[in-house]
Amino acid sequence: MIRQDFIEDTDHLQAEIRDGIGIIAFNRPEAKNALSDELTPALRRTLADFETSNEVRVILLTGNGSAFCSGGDVKSFANNSDPVLSKDLSVEQQIRKLQIGQEGVSLKIYEMPKPTIAVLPGAAAGAGMSIALACDIRIASDNAFLVPAFGGIGLSGDYGGSWSLGKLVGPSKAKDIYFSNRRISAKEALDEGIVNYVVTEKELHEFSLKKASEIAYFSPTALQYMKENHNRATSASFKESLMMEADRMIRCFQTGDHKNAAKAFVEKTKPVFTGK
Repeated sequence: MIRQDFIEDTDHLQAEIRDGIGIIAFNRPEAKNALSDELTPALRRTLADFETSNEVRVILLTGNGSAFCSGGDVKSFANNSDPVLSKDLSVEQQIRKLQIGQEGVSLKIYEMPKPTIAVLPGAAAGAGMSIALACDIRIASDNAFLVPAFGGIGLSGDYGGSWSLGKLVGPSKAKDIYFSNRRISAKEALDEGIVNYVVTEKELHEFSLKKASEIAYFSPTALQYMKENHNRATSASFKESLMMEADRMIRCFQTGDHKNAAKAFVEKTKPVFTGK
């Protein structure tokens, strides 16, 4: 259970900062952590806060209970209470509202200048799967699974899952998974490169924090530029990537973190990265 240190207006989301790790937990276990009109805005605000916090070097996103996130709340779709689908909004306004919502979550996670880790204790379905795929690294318990879920309720998909999954497994496999609404086990997800690690449910919490701590140790400037380089590589040419790698490399050379780490390397001591 994550302490509710930063979220004052809802208990649907919990967050804290622990040793350089910004931990965010979906907290609707009775609803498999489905998104809600309280949870989603709180998630957007917390991601924005953690992005600018000097205390946060890595962001870990998880879910309390037996699920990561089951996506949109289908009950709210059925009874027309979802705020995005308000009858007071035109179709164009509904589209723009969803676009803004997606940008504040999936796009924010993807472009975040800090590494992001999704920790899956169980199901990541629908938009929950999309949000997990937007993260840089995914760690799953051995009883976790991912499923698009959209086809089962006559929807096409949102929060960037089609783009993210296609980048990981290729467009043909991604289409097959979406078209057939196929459930992907933790083992299959590991074999396909959709998740990075699979551990037992008992090991999940400790393993995930250890992994986040290992990453949080390093220079935040170097981590930011590494992430930029890898994100850019998905669409840039090799020449463009070389040009930007050179730019970011020279900028890293100017940091105190590099200078101190280089000195520590020569002196055979462990460097301390301060973010300067």
